[in-house]
Amino acid sequence: MRKKSNKTLRTLGKKVQKLRKGIKVSQEGLAGQLGISRVYMGYIEQGRYAPSLEVLEKVAKILKSPISDFFK
Repeated sequence: MRKKSNKTLRTLGKKVQKLRKGIKVSQEGLAGQLGISRVYMGYIEQGRYAPSLEVLEKVAKILKSPISDFFK
C-alpha cells in the first residue's frame, strides 16, 4: 500500500467506484471480497492509496473488467 495522490490514482479510483456501483456492491461488500478494510477500499476509490497489483487483479476479476480499463 503506497500513499500517493495523482491524476492516475484518481482516475483508477473513480473507475473502480463507477464499476462497483454499477453492480450494486457496497464498498464494504467489495472490501470483504478482497480481504481488505472498507477504509482502505475508500482510500483506493479516492485516489489516496495505490492498490497492490494483487488487489487490483482481484478487483478486476470481481468487477469483470480488464485492469487496463481502470486507466482509461
